[in-house]
Amino acid sequence: MKQANTAERCDGCGKVTQLQETHGNEFCDNCLMLATTMQERPETIKRICALIKSDLQQNDTKNKECPTSPLLELPEVLDAVRYRTRDRELNTWYVSISELEGNPVEIFASTAFDRDDHLQSRISNLTTITRLTSLILRHVFLGEVLTLEKTIKQLHRSSRQKNDLPDMLTSVLQSYSRDIEEETKTKQI
Repeated sequence: MKQANTAERCDGCGKVTQLQETHGNEFCDNCLMLATTMQERPETIKRICALIKSDLQQNDTKNKECPTSPLLELPEVLDAVRYRTRDRELNTWYVSISELEGNPVEIFASTAFDRDDHLQSRISNLTTITRLTSLILRHVFLGEVLTLEKTIKQLHRSSRQKNDLPDMLTSVLQSYSRDIEEETKTKQI
């Protein structure tokens, strides 16, 4: 699935520009074209590497082939396993694990009491934990690139009200994102 995003940092080259999402990563047009070619025509990439004598596997000097492996795309529908559990206050919680090829790639949690004002703060924190855990699972099992921008996006989406914990973490981390962006612009000049 490919979808256009606003200007953010490319997972491939780091350039800040309009990006397209594919295979859980966000790429600029150049990196997207390269990633698509690597996935759809790995023999072409191997041939080009041989022609330009490129060794992309720098730690293995015996094998001079470019590494190519298929990127797994997160489908619209996944198998999932649901668990029912209780917290220390005896509230019932439901935890669902979405799987791709037997590997966990997303985690969701909910409770029947999600309209209870007392639980709203806990639910916000729970949403943050599950979103960040899902980001890590996609990195581990799908090879999705982890970036500060993706982390901030997941924290922002977790926030339920102004100045809750996810909102505060988003604000603090955005200052680092701006510092990195300014540093990158300075290096490019």
